[in-house]
Amino acid sequence: MSDESTTSLLQARDLSVRYGGVVANDSITLSVEAGEIVGLIGPNGAGKTTFVDAVTGFTKSSGEVALSGVRIEKQSAHRRRSAGMARTWQAGELFVDLTVAENLAVAVQRPGLKALVTDVFTGSKPPTDTIGEALAMVGLTEVADRRPGELALGQQKMVGVARALVGGTRLVLLDEPAAGLDTHESKAFGEELRRISGNGIGVLLIDHDMSLVLEVCDRLYVLDFGRVIASGRPSDIRNDPAVISAYLGTAEVEETDIDLDATPGVGLQKGNIG
Repeated sequence: MSDESTTSLLQARDLSVRYGGVVANDSITLSVEAGEIVGLIGPNGAGKTTFVDAVTGFTKSSGEVALSGVRIEKQSAHRRRSAGMARTWQAGELFVDLTVAENLAVAVQRPGLKALVTDVFTGSKPPTDTIGEALAMVGLTEVADRRPGELALGQQKMVGVARALVGGTRLVLLDEPAAGLDTHESKAFGEELRRISGNGIGVLLIDHDMSLVLEVCDRLYVLDFGRVIASGRPSDIRNDPAVISAYLGTAEVEETDIDLDATPGVGLQKGNIG
């Protein structure tokens, strides 16, 4: 893959991650376009979080990763962030003693002791317009001066997403961002994701809430034991025999339509790799 070989916002090709003799990701090829929401689903241990770790530079991998056609797999996690790639974490803790706006400001602080000393003596702060843009994108402008504990859970989750968006993010990778939300909150969360992608930002979404995933995603990739076993539109994935087998753990699958909406969490206990 040359630097000019793809126009996709994110292009991963033959990406593999190995921990000793364990293959966590096995030659995964995946793309995300600007303004597109792509879902990455699969049973627990399928390798979804490992893939995000590899793409964002937090774990060693082989293969190729490009952002807008520029190869970045040899760059550090910090440089990938500076290039416009950001992520959230499953834990997603916010700083409870800081306001929402201050939580976002932390995400764009310059790294290193030299930058810290400079900021202390010069009073340098992240530009408020950058923070304001991220808050507006997720509908949180009115709560900028409130602390996370004063917000509903759905709003707290969206603060975590906004923190990833601040600072010129073009691609955001979300790892279980809707965990703990009820049906109503999840639907509202999905609407906000659509608002984000409507700004031309690419979204890679990992979530066990199948109702959310099937509703908001333009395309899906399904992992099982570190390999892509299916990809396509949600309507195609719903009836794919390989997907049904992976989720239900059955060796033989006949004309079965697994209702992923009605059974979020079915078969999600397989494997040992995150």
